[in-house]
Amino acid sequence: MALAPANRMTAMACAALGVSRATVQRRRAVLAAPAAVRHPRARPARALTIPQQQAVLDLLHAPGFVDQAPAEVYATLLDQGIYHCSIRTMYRILEQHAEVRERRAQLRHPVYQKPELLAEGPNQVWSWDITKLMGPAKWTYFYLYVILDIFSRRVVGWCVADAESAALFKPLLDEAIAKHRVPYGQLTLHADRGAPMKAKATALLLADLGVTRSHSRPHTSSDNPFSESQFKNLKYQPQFPARFGCIEDARGFLRYYFDWYNQDHHHFGIGLMTPNQVHYGQANAVYLARQHTLDQALRQHPERFVNRPPTPPAKPKATWINPPSIKPKRFIDAASGPAERPQRNGASLITATLVDASAKAQAAGGLAAREADRLD
Repeated sequence: MALAPANRMTAMACAALGVSRATVQRRRAVLAAPAAVRHPRARPARALTIPQQQAVLDLLHAPGFVDQAPAEVYATLLDQGIYHCSIRTMYRILEQHAEVRERRAQLRHPVYQKPELLAEGPNQVWSWDITKLMGPAKWTYFYLYVILDIFSRRVVGWCVADAESAALFKPLLDEAIAKHRVPYGQLTLHADRGAPMKAKATALLLADLGVTRSHSRPHTSSDNPFSESQFKNLKYQPQFPARFGCIEDARGFLRYYFDWYNQDHHHFGIGLMTPNQVHYGQANAVYLARQHTLDQALRQHPERFVNRPPTPPAKPKATWINPPSIKPKRFIDAASGPAERPQRNGASLITATLVDASAKAQAAGGLAAREADRLD
């Protein structure tokens, strides 16, 4: 944005756009200053000549030295009574030919993208995971499979098995989708990167059912927070046994627990409602009934509510896995022409031009004018 500093237009435009006038002046000064002239560095007189550098490079490519570090090459040549250059010069010559890197074959981990999932209603995003339950003896376990709706926190499917396998997950998911009548192509299923979650059988199953697959980043438990939290809730229950005598004992306890969890547990993350109330569309009625009760309490004892009228915990509206972080960015380009420059303010994108800045400065009215007079 380029504005002539006449009639206090710069100050008025800065006041209207919420930008410091010093930033504009600093950018103008940088662009108005003459460009720095960079002179090529003269070649040092002590530097190796081109043939000498090529001789060192050929030596480093020799069969006896091709897999050795420059320090090893340097020491070996010294023991043989030969000196060409220093170790650092060898590195410089290799760097000039793009040969300075880790010579050993090492595994390069790919950059995994952070999952960002949004659920604004039930049956949009499910999360699933597997946890171990201790069996009757040491080193014996049962495996609990749990599918959770992240919006309502309702457990939509679970089973206990004596093995961890993708084949055991298929009937569980089929039953859950059929029971809740999830439309084709609506559901996203999120999981970590365990073997059953990444198995080819699981991927083919989700493709057949029209379910979008999502995975956490490796070793990032916070990418699957709802399943992890649900397992913690289960294992921190006072009635949770240290060991299960058999798989039927585990199924009996979990049948009772999940019935209580879905029907009676008031979840703090969904406004102290039960998962069933949110999952089956009863949240509005429950919220209004709670508000009515609080209104009665306010009429009976107004002295107890000093700051504001009481309200129940907010209803769930949207649930995120890794909500995107939006950082406002502001910049001014003090170019000589009215070139368009985008500005990001929160989630909106504003195109600031010379004409737009003048119009906003005039629309700001007396407040912007008084601010400009104060700044000038």
